[in-house]
Amino acid sequence: MGIRERLSGNEAAATAMRQINPDVVAAYPITPSTEIPQYFSAFVANGSVDSDFVAVESEHSAMSACIGAEAAGARAMTATSANGLSLMWEMIYIASSLRLPIVLSLVNRAVSGPLNIHNDHSDAMGVRDSGWIMLFSENNQEAYDNTLMAHRIAEHKDVMLPLMVCQDGFITSHSIENIELVEDDKVKEFVGEYHPEHYLLNKEEPIAVGPLDVQSYLFEHKAAQAEAMRNAKQVILDVAKDFEKMTGRKYGLFEEYKLDDAEVAIVCMNSTAGTTKFVVDNLREKGIKAGLLKLRVFRPFPVEEIAKALSHLKAVAILDKADSLNAAGGALFQDVTSAMYVENCHVPAVNYVYGIGGRDTKADEIEEVYNDLLEIAKTGKVDNPYRYFGLRKEAK
Repeated sequence: MGIRERLSGNEAAATAMRQINPDVVAAYPITPSTEIPQYFSAFVANGSVDSDFVAVESEHSAMSACIGAEAAGARAMTATSANGLSLMWEMIYIASSLRLPIVLSLVNRAVSGPLNIHNDHSDAMGVRDSGWIMLFSENNQEAYDNTLMAHRIAEHKDVMLPLMVCQDGFITSHSIENIELVEDDKVKEFVGEYHPEHYLLNKEEPIAVGPLDVQSYLFEHKAAQAEAMRNAKQVILDVAKDFEKMTGRKYGLFEEYKLDDAEVAIVCMNSTAGTTKFVVDNLREKGIKAGLLKLRVFRPFPVEEIAKALSHLKAVAILDKADSLNAAGGALFQDVTSAMYVENCHVPAVNYVYGIGGRDTKADEIEEVYNDLLEIAKTGKVDNPYRYFGLRKEAK
């Protein structure tokens, strides 16, 4: 039986970290993720954990400390947002290339400039091809649950890749919701201890970490990373099955909400899914067969599964909370439509960029997207696949 609690998304992430009790947490504060290391440092101070907390001078140093800890054989975690992730950028790639299963709580926020501390997904999209597993969280419960599953996924022998758990800044990170916690002893058993096969402090196997990779090796090195990312998909599902046995909460690569008989649907990530579910329910009461695909696992990208789930639709809209500024739509739109094309799934698709810099996402705007889809479904034609909603009309 779980423990009923009321926590913000940041508190939920920090509570999961307390229960995991990692060897090292290194962090530098940045809004809106600051509370996660702040709460965790209190756990360190009051003896709730025996982790080493490293208060570093920058986010670059935070990731560097995590890399050093993991390379030495320790389990390491951190948290950041937006510009902090940007400052980590060099080390983000090094962490994945060294196959170090660091876990990062990424509280999504707009990347400067201009300066904005509110939510969109530009930070996550900026590192989407860096070799990190990426899980997205609709609400506080999912942010907590994803964090509990993160080490089991990242540390699997067929994966050994870093993992980031994403949640929407302020929308979930600072909003208090009812949440069900897992008992501490069950978390300890579920997560298990970390016993890496190769690490710097193993005197029986002297190794170097971070050597130069020249033409003779780097190609194969990257191919091995790609294979590990492909392996992660099944590991994510296997870990989710074990988590369901423990909690009763079921997770997949994505959630299909009233999608099985839908004629039109939206694909989105994180907190927008909650608003979209509300709209879907209202439209269903009007006899409109609307549905939702809420993506949980963005990397590895579930190509075949998404194409199959969307194949019966008459029209689909993909919502991006970040603009790729490439004149060809957002990152999620490109991935979804690419998956559909490769899998020979021909459904009219349209992209909407929305919510940039924390712009409110309203139910009536989501409903207008569904109305647009109904018109597309009638004709099978998409006049303009690259659209916005929530944008002031005078904006250029």
